[in-house]
Amino acid sequence: MQVLNAVYPPPQQAMDFFGGAEDGPFVMVNLLKFKPKAEYADGSDAHLTGAEAYARYAEDVRKLVEALGGRIRYGGQVTGLLIGEVEELWDMVALAEYPSLAAFQQMAMSPQMHAIEHHRTAGLAGQLNIRTRPGVGF
Repeated sequence: MQVLNAVYPPPQQAMDFFGGAEDGPFVMVNLLKFKPKAEYADGSDAHLTGAEAYARYAEDVRKLVEALGGRIRYGGQVTGLLIGEVEELWDMVALAEYPSLAAFQQMAMSPQMHAIEHHRTAGLAGQLNIRTRPGVGF
């Protein structure tokens, strides 16, 4: 299995994701890797770590998720690996629940999201976003 972190999806991958079937609520698993130092395009806040820049984004995105009827279920630092092998561990795992794919897309395309994305870009070295459907198999 090849794993490639990215900050933004390629256009075709985004179109395939948002063009998928609407099947109700889902939980997005976010595997996050931070830059050692924040990299803002305007050079500001160079004293911040990538994790600190991302924390600015996370606080505001939590409000957006809650406003559309979702919630942040969990966020935690990665501290070890029991099974499997990866070249480098992610720094953090976050689980966000959304009421629907349409609600997630609405949030992702909103002016409010656009206004905070610079914190995400400044802090993230890469990530994986994995859409999951609750209640299957457990």
